Amino acid sequence: MYSNLSSAAVFGISAFLVEIETHLDNGLPNFMIVGLPDSAVKESRERVTAAIKNSDFIFPAKKITINLAPADIRKEGSSFDLPIALGLLSAMGIIENDSLKDSVFLGELALDGSLRPIHGALSIALEAKKNNVKRILLPKLNAEEAALVDGLEVIPIETLSEASAFLNSEKNIEPLKIDIKSLFEENQKNFSINFTDVKGNENVKRSLEVAAAGGHNVLMIGPPGSGKTMLAKRMPTILPPLTLEEALETTKIHSVSGLLQQHEALLTIRPFRDPHHTISDAALVGGGMNKIRPGEISLAHHGILFLDELPEFARNVLEVMRQPLENRRITISRTKLTVEYPANFMLVCSMNPCPCGNFGNPIKECSCSSTQIQRYLSKISGPLLDRIDIHIEVPAVKYQDMTSQRPGESSETIRDRVIKARDIQGLRFNKLKDVFKNADMGPKEIRKYCQLDASSQAIMKNAMDKLGFTARTFDRILKVSRTIADLSDCENIGPEHISEAIQYRSLDRQYWK
Repeated sequence: MYSNLSSAAVFGISAFLVEIETHLDNGLPNFMIVGLPDSAVKESRERVTAAIKNSDFIFPAKKITINLAPADIRKEGSSFDLPIALGLLSAMGIIENDSLKDSVFLGELALDGSLRPIHGALSIALEAKKNNVKRILLPKLNAEEAALVDGLEVIPIETLSEASAFLNSEKNIEPLKIDIKSLFEENQKNFSINFTDVKGNENVKRSLEVAAAGGHNVLMIGPPGSGKTMLAKRMPTILPPLTLEEALETTKIHSVSGLLQQHEALLTIRPFRDPHHTISDAALVGGGMNKIRPGEISLAHHGILFLDELPEFARNVLEVMRQPLENRRITISRTKLTVEYPANFMLVCSMNPCPCGNFGNPIKECSCSSTQIQRYLSKISGPLLDRIDIHIEVPAVKYQDMTSQRPGESSETIRDRVIKARDIQGLRFNKLKDVFKNADMGPKEIRKYCQLDASSQAIMKNAMDKLGFTARTFDRILKVSRTIADLSDCENIGPEHISEAIQYRSLDRQYWK
């Protein structure tokens, strides 16, 4: 007695189809799963056995062999429970084998036969559509996520008995359909915070607007209580809305990580990740002993990674970000496998100028020695600083600003200007691959789109000679100046644009000289 059906497994943020073959033979009762299963897959024998019995089916007292093909790729997770159980029922003749064709089956079984949600449903649904699969049967709690894929029938299942009844045409279950456009537009402006809450520091708001418009990395330096964290948390409110393509890619990462909330089918707001400074390098960039999972830099894909109190992070943790900041993706290699995750994020950092926080404060005296200050600042390397486009000083808020009744500029107003600048960049880079905003430009694009006139070249030469900028810093200043010009709706970079961009790179020479 034999049956076969299709399931799928997740690898990185992608997926691949798995054929599940079931063979029943006479002999001593035995239940064997082959095809490189991990521990969770091997343990499905107990879950499947109990679920079949508790769903009022007779478990076969035969020699059972389950093969997961292709047999040379390791299979992980509990999503194979449902297809293994259905394969057994089909091999026993309870379910017609023809009803299993052109379908993908997923789901973790509870001992009573009910289905629990799985990870990576969106990635699997996209792979199923790519392979011309007609329908997918999976737990009801994952159905909305899979229904985001157009042209695929998504059948929400709650129990093993229900799946059997549906396949035998004893019960009709309507495919789940979702209006992606309305879901997308409904939640995109769901912010509880706003830039109107921020008093004073208009120059800092301007620098963050420039950063948002071009997707540039930012470092804020200032005393405790000056509003650095408050400003950083409001950055998502001025970023352009996610496109549907960006939302799907970001949702895939959160789905395989198991971070999607119940009934949260699609991430419609750019992610904001703020890990604690005790984080390890593996948790930041991704990794793990038995299963490689996305790190914080991938969970912040198309969003913001906020590192508060930057010098408190371990030096090795900060240094592992250097390559992803350049390549916008991270490749994690182990002895037996290599996984690549996207990591196109905005890095926003904040820090005090010294351990006590009062270095350079005209009101409070700094209690740190020069050695302590240099040791504190030296935790951040020059190569990492070079990869941060904008350095801005955040002074303490003055009393008159704190007590002012005049409302500050709203996030919506700033966001409108940012969107207009991004639209200009979208038209500029519409024929380029992997370049969507000014921060994504490489040397070739910089030479083409960031040309300077004679006055701007003289300003840049003077700054290079006096401040000792590196070649990487030079390129990043050009990218920031291109963004400032876009915000002013100027076709060419002018002296005022290059001067403002240079101003955003003077702090690293002030503190790290």
